[in-house]
Amino acid sequence: MDHRIHQIPQHHALQIPSVKTSKVKPSETSFKDILQEQQQLKVSKHANDRLNERNIQINDEQWKIITEKVSEARTKGITDSLVVTSNAALLVSAKNNVVVTAMDRTEAKSKIFTNINGTILIDE
Repeated sequence: MDHRIHQIPQHHALQIPSVKTSKVKPSETSFKDILQEQQQLKVSKHANDRLNERNIQINDEQWKIITEKVSEARTKGITDSLVVTSNAALLVSAKNNVVVTAMDRTEAKSKIFTNINGTILIDE
């Protein structure tokens, strides 16, 4: 048996890497804030224009309910939904968490809605 097999050369010795500390300051925004922001329903420019043009008023409490229901719909696999409230109909991309367009209820009565796979009725 050759004794050289058991010899370990010096240059192959394991070196422990030094631990470098990051000089990045911790973020002022918490994970909870970021998560809350991601869960908020966004309103597209088009939808915002329609809300203003049609004078549709949705208060903070209604937005909160709509956001919760859209989130619930997303967990059930809905990607595009029609949200019907007492005064408005909103087309919402649940997948992207964005209100795509809006119309008042009287205008919505005569419309056909396509490319949706769920409807959310909110009785206020």
